[in-house]
Amino acid sequence: MPSAAERTRTLVQSTCSAVLLVPGLNTAGPHQLMPLTRHVGPDGDLFLELPADSPAVRAAPHAEDDELTAVLELTDVAPVSVPHRIRARAWVSGRLTTVPGLSGPGRTTLRLETGKAYIDDLWGAEEVEPDAFRDAAPDPLVGHEAELLQHLHAAHGEQLDALYGLLGERPAHSRAARRSSVVPLALDRYGLRVRLCEDRDRCFDARFEFPGPVHDIGELRHAMHTLFEASAS
Repeated sequence: MPSAAERTRTLVQSTCSAVLLVPGLNTAGPHQLMPLTRHVGPDGDLFLELPADSPAVRAAPHAEDDELTAVLELTDVAPVSVPHRIRARAWVSGRLTTVPGLSGPGRTTLRLETGKAYIDDLWGAEEVEPDAFRDAAPDPLVGHEAELLQHLHAAHGEQLDALYGLLGERPAHSRAARRSSVVPLALDRYGLRVRLCEDRDRCFDARFEFPGPVHDIGELRHAMHTLFEASAS
């Protein structure tokens, strides 16, 4: 399974929504605190591009000695329609400073010098140390996951439904599951997670591990073909 640090890096480098929380500035319009772009530097620091008129941009140059602290809050929502669509939340805290010379017109880049991070997702809730965050790699499928899940949901409903046969007999859920479609919920290099619901209040998740971690779309196609073959046999 992916580590908490890997899952946090994946969220940061995904397209999920994010907002910069800065003490004293939280009354600003939310759009002014949403980074336009974000990426992680080699030391694990976050580089956040914000509108030049953002309150965070105005505050950062005047707080160098006072160590302006901030938290990047990320919220990940499943790209397919399913009950309880929020898959993960993560928070990365640290010191906020201005980075000169890296911005486009009307934009300013801020550096969040990463301190502690915390993730609460489908795997559970865990703290992430700065060194672990720095050394972790995002999932190689992060840029394709939403499209892949939407394709599975739209074009492979029968194969997904057949995955139930791989679970064995689950008395508490079996009748509900057989009356429900299987919705693809999350995909990473280690496997596929699906959600089965009879209604909004009666759902359960199942995860199907690949024989080994995949590194690209080609390996993923092979892993999915193997999974669907196993469920059809």
